[in-house]
Amino acid sequence: MLKGLYILGNESYDMIYGQEQRKEISNLVDIYAPQQTSESIRENLSLLNDVEVIFSGWGGPKIDQEFLDAAPNLKVVFYGAGSIKGIVSDEFWDRNILITSAYAANAVPVAEYTLSQILFCLKRGWELALTIKEKRDYYKYGFGSYVEEVSGKLPGAYKSKVGIISLGMIGSLVCELLKPFDLEVIAYDPFVSKEKAAELDVKLCSLEEIFKEADVVSLHTPWLKETEGMIIGELFKSMKKNSTFINTARGAVVNESEMIEVLKERTDIQAVLDVTHPEPPVEGSPLYTMPNVVLTPHLAGSYHKECQRMAAYMIEELKRYLDDKPLKWQITKEKFQMLA
Repeated sequence: MLKGLYILGNESYDMIYGQEQRKEISNLVDIYAPQQTSESIRENLSLLNDVEVIFSGWGGPKIDQEFLDAAPNLKVVFYGAGSIKGIVSDEFWDRNILITSAYAANAVPVAEYTLSQILFCLKRGWELALTIKEKRDYYKYGFGSYVEEVSGKLPGAYKSKVGIISLGMIGSLVCELLKPFDLEVIAYDPFVSKEKAAELDVKLCSLEEIFKEADVVSLHTPWLKETEGMIIGELFKSMKKNSTFINTARGAVVNESEMIEVLKERTDIQAVLDVTHPEPPVEGSPLYTMPNVVLTPHLAGSYHKECQRMAAYMIEELKRYLDDKPLKWQITKEKFQMLA
């Protein structure tokens, strides 16, 4: 039986690897020491001497040269969370150690959150709810006067157009979730083939067309050096009247100062921002008070029981590894360069 360790933050350990998941893993792997944190393992590197399998997650250790030297038998890392950018070092790839991530599992709640916001914003739900609360007049802003005052600026969820920026794991899953609805989906992703777009039932467009045509624009681009600030003010200026911008990707992909200036002028545009840059916004940021901006606290990712889905994905990967089958969610060095 392979020898394994859990090495990750204490809170993450309990959230991701629940009692049921730990029991299943212990039937497959010899967990020969108590759960470790990044700090505790640095203080006792000798524990790594026999380890062949590591189960990690948020708060996991940086697998650098010192770590690797202490773990000569390490074969595979199961990372029960999303991005591994802060986990692996350049030296990691030289050892040909396998690493797999639960980024696909973490994509599920993000896509579900996005779906909820797309449908809600097509109804201008945030605008109406906040206006009623502020004006304290349900009948003036609710259904009673709705046909006259609101209906003309509410796209609704029939034959409206939704724009998806980037068709990675999350963007693609959003497209799949949108298939049952009577919506037209357009997408921007320069790396996606026409065949993949057809499979997702989306029409590929330019970034400029997405912003000009869509009633809701949803951003899913990874934060890379090449993508920083790619969503500029001119794109917001071109948005349809009474449209919505949703960001569940990373705040740094948006030129935030330019976005704010446009949203001050274009009060008809809604922005639902689950991420900002910096995060949270600095004290005194206009984002806190702008009536057409909704902030949610990085809520889209996995929380509470949703985190155990990530462990479930890693257990399936473990079974594939033990059966000498290819890992479904393996991160290669080449793929690593493209991920957030």
